[in-house]
Amino acid sequence: MPKPYPQEFRDDVVRVARQREEGVTIKQVAKDFGISESCLTNWMVQADRDAGIKPGADRQEMAELREAKRRIRLLEQENEVLRRAAAYLSQANISPK
Repeated sequence: MPKPYPQEFRDDVVRVARQREEGVTIKQVAKDFGISESCLTNWMVQADRDAGIKPGADRQEMAELREAKRRIRLLEQENEVLRRAAAYLSQANISPK
């Protein structure tokens, strides 16, 4: 996966795209900055979400959600280890007949 662009760069490109002169397309702005048109479009949509213009999760909410999902995966792994340990220990405590 390519290294993400710095947030300052993203903000600058979005600002330029929004303040572009008439007749200049998003595609041209993206090409000037060396990014894809879809990338710039995604950045503009996210900027609108961050500003509260469009519905959806802003960057902070998305970061919190990623952290929560990571924590859930970790707890599920710990739970699986404990479940297996309990099963092993219960087998060890059963005396042979």
